[in-house]
Amino acid sequence: MLVNLRDVCAIAEQGNMAIAAFNTPSLEAVRAAIDAAEATGYPVIIQHAECHEDITPLDVMGPSMVALAERSHAQVCVHLDHCEHLSYMRRALEMGFNGVMYDGSALPYEENVANSVRAAAMCSGFDCGLECELGSLGAREGDVLSDGASAPEGGSGATYTDPVQACDFARSTGLDILACSFGTVHGLYRGEPHLSFDVLERIRERVCVPLVMHGGSGVSDDDYRKAISAGIRKINYYTYGVKYAGEAVLDLVDARRKADNSATVYWHDMTTVAYERLTADFIEVMKVFANGADPQAS
Repeated sequence: MLVNLRDVCAIAEQGNMAIAAFNTPSLEAVRAAIDAAEATGYPVIIQHAECHEDITPLDVMGPSMVALAERSHAQVCVHLDHCEHLSYMRRALEMGFNGVMYDGSALPYEENVANSVRAAAMCSGFDCGLECELGSLGAREGDVLSDGASAPEGGSGATYTDPVQACDFARSTGLDILACSFGTVHGLYRGEPHLSFDVLERIRERVCVPLVMHGGSGVSDDDYRKAISAGIRKINYYTYGVKYAGEAVLDLVDARRKADNSATVYWHDMTTVAYERLTADFIEVMKVFANGADPQAS
């Protein structure tokens, strides 16, 4: 069933948990995310990022995401991730997406505010919640490898979200949830992540909306729990999940070739093991993000 972004984050707030938000640029990923939600009983957010347009176009993936969410007995939000063009957002809204993220974090503050206000006005005509971002993770969504895992603020272009400015940003834009920067990065980590929970806690003190962690892959379970306790209610997870799925495909090919060097490996064999690996990983991730919450309560 479809549950909009505001409501799914309200569930997370009530349960002191975070909702897993999985980028799903393939049918296997969509199925894995929804099946994981059905298996665990927890809500889920499935996302299409604008930077994944070259992988699978929104016009192809979007209607499939909405249709599969509607037919599921799990609570599913269909969300547009890292949208930088309002015309692209309009297309997702008209398809039935019930969550969208406008990302103006790379723009000057005033321009980010102005465009976020326009995004909020667009969402008001639909049953849709709005996520916006303030601060920078350094690497952009879609980057494969990030440098700033253990860098201080400013490393690899990262800029922590200013708590005072975050308060003004939330009030000025009418957003429903806020993506903030406190030490995570997009892509694979070269070193161990070092998150600034002090920054996160100061943002939480000043901003009365749910907070979002981007660059959520590769973080330790303990740091996930600390972030959730500090107010994170949505965690984006993608890179490590598809990395593990890719490794599962390689293991399949290697095993077949070791058994018979001339063995044929069919495409459906690869998509099957990728789906199975994604599903197993997503289930474990959702359980960690649930932070001990009772699935029946959601």
